[in-house]
Amino acid sequence: MTLEGKSALITGASAGIGESTALLYARHGAKVAVNGASERGQAVADAIRNDGGEAIFIRGRVEDADEAKAMVDRTVEQFGRLDILFNNAGIVVGGRAETTEIEDFDRMMAVNVRGVFLVSKFAVQQMLEQGGGVIIHNASVAAVKGLKDRFGYSTSKGAVMAMTKAMAMDYIRENIRVNCINPGTTLTPSLEGRIQSFDDPEAARKMFIERQPMGRLGKPEEIAAAALYLASDEAGFVTGQTINVDGGLTV
Repeated sequence: MTLEGKSALITGASAGIGESTALLYARHGAKVAVNGASERGQAVADAIRNDGGEAIFIRGRVEDADEAKAMVDRTVEQFGRLDILFNNAGIVVGGRAETTEIEDFDRMMAVNVRGVFLVSKFAVQQMLEQGGGVIIHNASVAAVKGLKDRFGYSTSKGAVMAMTKAMAMDYIRENIRVNCINPGTTLTPSLEGRIQSFDDPEAARKMFIERQPMGRLGKPEEIAAAALYLASDEAGFVTGQTINVDGGLTV
């Protein structure tokens, strides 16, 4: 599944699934634009270059229209085109409907939904001009399975799944494939931070593991492998689909 000669923009690539995908794409020949809201993404781009690959770091917030456009423009300026967009940036704040703070709900919708829309909007404009491309959204099993205390997050990720199908149909005749990944509970720095925020971190870790039928948490590299497949030419007949990489959580 070579990505040789292709360029990719990965949002939220400073750590976790985004970082693993950036490194994997680069190892398979892609030129990678690493996006993040903080300077941590620079280390990911440096790691790719130190390994002989091509990469740049673009700091920016996906929910800001000007910054979303700038990250697409900068990718094209550096690499000449944009073949693959992986909309990976996202945030999660726990809570039920009555306990979720309005500000937290709005922030999740801004990053997880508006951000996907904005970066996709500007990426599609470039892809239409160059004759095609691939867009991958990172959603969550929370979009299709009820999880406790995930009201706002589930809402936002359900929207991402709906956007996937709408975009896939809109561009199916214009050589732009759009697909979605639903990860199960994956051990990322974000999840580890949430685990450590509990009064009893080890009990929290056990709770997250126990809800996974496989009896373990997912690895960022396992989600990245699905993103590699969907970005590759081997997935050329796949569009509008959601792949659950979830250790059996939705069985």
